[in-house]
Amino acid sequence: MAATIETLHPATGDESYGRFSTGILPSNVLKRLLDQGREITASEPFAPGQIQPASIDLRLGPVAYRVRASFLPGPAATVAERMQSVFMHEVDLTGGAVLEAGSVYIVPLLERAEFSSRISGGANPKSSTGRIDVFTRLISDYAPSFDRIEPGYRGPLYAEICPQTFPVLVRKGSRLNQLRIRHGSPQSSDTALRRLHDQSPLVSLDGIGGEPNIDNGLALSIDLHGNADADFKNGRRRIGFRAKKHTGLIDVDKVGLLDPRDYWEPIEANARGDMVLDPDEFYILVSREQVAIPPDHAAEMVPFNPLVGEFRVHYAGFFDPGFGYSPGQPPSARGVLEVRSREVPFILEHGQIIGRLVFERLTDPPPEGYGAGLGSNYQGQGLKLSKHFKAQS
Repeated sequence: MAATIETLHPATGDESYGRFSTGILPSNVLKRLLDQGREITASEPFAPGQIQPASIDLRLGPVAYRVRASFLPGPAATVAERMQSVFMHEVDLTGGAVLEAGSVYIVPLLERAEFSSRISGGANPKSSTGRIDVFTRLISDYAPSFDRIEPGYRGPLYAEICPQTFPVLVRKGSRLNQLRIRHGSPQSSDTALRRLHDQSPLVSLDGIGGEPNIDNGLALSIDLHGNADADFKNGRRRIGFRAKKHTGLIDVDKVGLLDPRDYWEPIEANARGDMVLDPDEFYILVSREQVAIPPDHAAEMVPFNPLVGEFRVHYAGFFDPGFGYSPGQPPSARGVLEVRSREVPFILEHGQIIGRLVFERLTDPPPEGYGAGLGSNYQGQGLKLSKHFKAQS
């Protein structure tokens, strides 16, 4: 069934979204809406753990479509209509299937949007998806852009999946991306961000604090001295990992089973505090700063400015409320960065700004923030690979 855009779609039941009428909806509000069959519905019951502090995980449906190229449907077509010109073959995901590196797949999701007139959505790959270089974007019918759902949209949702480095094993119900649901259009500014930092520090350097770099968001820089993963006893300062070529596959639903040495080459710091990004290579690096996201906010890494350097940072750009946060304590978690160079080699230097975090208020703090009994994999992290790998030594 084709999607529609509703200009007036009256809601029923409890209209309270929290202390604020605009903002990202927290987990308790999401759960209530889902229980009422509002805003997001699904062809199967929602799964335990699917609702995160400020987002909902989206699940792959039973079939994937291999297509020749990525596409957007645009304002005049549905995804199904546009896919007819690029369709190659169908892949059954019921029992699991391998998605090959370098290929593009479209997967209808089990979830469907039933947005009312002031509800919109934004999507990102999950952290574990980005860290294994699986480029995943959300598409909706009539969409002019990826990862955005317009207010009032009522229709199916699709994931575009393109593994870049590793072949991956997925199945019906696998969760590769997540959706934030927003009510209204909350305003944000650097002034409000400075005020938020004064109330509860958002960033520190090795627990010392310091003045944040705030200009259209909070700046994050790169650690190339190895402070995030130093082993002083053995004289090691690891700054990141480079993905190996021609590896085995990764089962996206299996945790802690893979030996990182089979998939990654560690990168050690040099005396100069720099490194060269080689074209068509994928790196896991880490921020110089430790960050903390207050319980009533979330943050997103904005797209990198191509005028500063020829590389892309952070596929999975969403930071949950409570990430790196503990009341009365300095920020404790670094941003792990998925980095891919473009056409030319590029030199990164220690402390170079590589992205900015844009903060957005929630309508209310969720009952549990990131890491608070939710089985979160990356709370208090330093340099860390995805959850699929055994802890690196």
